[in-house]
Amino acid sequence: MRSPGPRKAQSVFDATLGLLTELGYDGLTIEGVAARSGVHKTTIYRWWPSKDALLGAALLDANLLELSVPDTGGIDDDLRSLVEQVLRLLTGKATGATVTAILGAATHRPALASLVTEFFAGRLARERIVFERAIARGELREGTDPGMIMDLLAGAIWLRVLARGETPRAGYVRSIVSLVLDGARP
Repeated sequence: MRSPGPRKAQSVFDATLGLLTELGYDGLTIEGVAARSGVHKTTIYRWWPSKDALLGAALLDANLLELSVPDTGGIDDDLRSLVEQVLRLLTGKATGATVTAILGAATHRPALASLVTEFFAGRLARERIVFERAIARGELREGTDPGMIMDLLAGAIWLRVLARGETPRAGYVRSIVSLVLDGARP
């Protein structure tokens, strides 16, 4: 967890993301979060002074959207694992609608958009170790841009799922990882 928050912060975050998914940004209220989480609204306001601050904290600190950084011993399998996790987040029953709702809300809320940017920067910072290990093993060229590779891989998934409304076929993740890595190998 990035910030301390009240004892029941995870309940508050779960309620926030659940209500966002069910009701959209306009339907999300601090009062609704308080009722669902069982945390008094004054406690919520003490920690998060606005709906955007609360939603941003939920985005950054909730367990729902967490990814694990793999260490399989090889860049191909590490990246397949990361991309499959992204795919599960975008297509999961609980997570897919939440991600879509957050991105939709962020397009009209500059403060929230800034937190979404922070969220993705934090993800990339944690994923860098995958690339550092691969460079050390000689699997990738020195100077390989982890951000570009993750943009290409995750972007392919995001486009397929969110823009086209398709679930990638079996083998899609393996194919895009191989295609992208072919251009980054020494």
